[in-house]
Amino acid sequence: MGSIRRRRFLVATNALLLAPFVAAAREGVPLHRIGWLWGAGASALIREIVEDELRQRDWVEGKNIAFEHRIAEGRSDRIQGLAVELVRDNVSAILTSQSNATIAAKRATDEIPIVMVGNGDPVRYGLVTNLARPEANVTGVSFLVNEIAVKLLELLREVHPRLARVAVFVNPTNPGAASYAEAVHAAAERLGLSATLVQVKKPGDFDSAFNSIPQEKIDTLLLAPEGLIMSQRARIVAFANRHGLVVGGNNAVFADAGAVVSYAPPRAEIARRAAGFVDRILRGAKPADLPVEQPTRFEVVVNLRAAKGLGLSVPTSTLIRADRVIE
Repeated sequence: MGSIRRRRFLVATNALLLAPFVAAAREGVPLHRIGWLWGAGASALIREIVEDELRQRDWVEGKNIAFEHRIAEGRSDRIQGLAVELVRDNVSAILTSQSNATIAAKRATDEIPIVMVGNGDPVRYGLVTNLARPEANVTGVSFLVNEIAVKLLELLREVHPRLARVAVFVNPTNPGAASYAEAVHAAAERLGLSATLVQVKKPGDFDSAFNSIPQEKIDTLLLAPEGLIMSQRARIVAFANRHGLVVGGNNAVFADAGAVVSYAPPRAEIARRAAGFVDRILRGAKPADLPVEQPTRFEVVVNLRAAKGLGLSVPTSTLIRADRVIE
């Protein structure tokens, strides 16, 4: 009986997975499979915005497109294998969240179009020749991670005037880690601050990283918008709260998780623009001919509840500039 139930379960599961393809085939409509390669966890917000934007452009899931998700959860040892899976599935395009995901996808294919959803500088990582004309199978939306990290450090100084020693979380397996650390160190020196690198390569590294922080007499944590670090944001914020440390991050998800402040391009805007690239590619455009776009607007999110819990009084000038305040 057990084997019969298992066979029935597999048949039912396969039927559900194949349903969009069967429906499209019956209607005679070509169905494009779009791969999602997530460096960290899958973002419901970004996914919904991309799908809604494509729907408005007549790309409807189950009718003429279908999405396949591969989620690395910040594990750099998994991401290349997941990229290869999508290539083997012969998807029509690959959406990448996080620079590691884009690099993995590019290593896996030179032919399938790759659309970045707010990744780091693709020129610096050797993914495209230049932003105006990528001359590769990679395009999409990118932003200058190092530059926004410097802005975040300045913003942290505003909300935490006593800031003196900052721990900078980086994943050394990320290709942008070294230049990111260099930019933050230079900015910290200019602001009269001390910056200490905290390196984490896998989820198991965080406990030892946390143990090292009090010994350095750190008062602030700076979090890069990196897959592994984003996937562990709840742990980091919980640790910071136990030790009375201020947290700032270069993605709004950090503020939502309890960081005092975040500074980053709006995720919704990036998602909408990425969907536009997918639309053009599905209609025949070549990624090599589509200029990489960069955000023109950045948002400040202040978690007033977290600030009050740490005894911080956020300046009125900062609150006025904030695009969103979490109370």
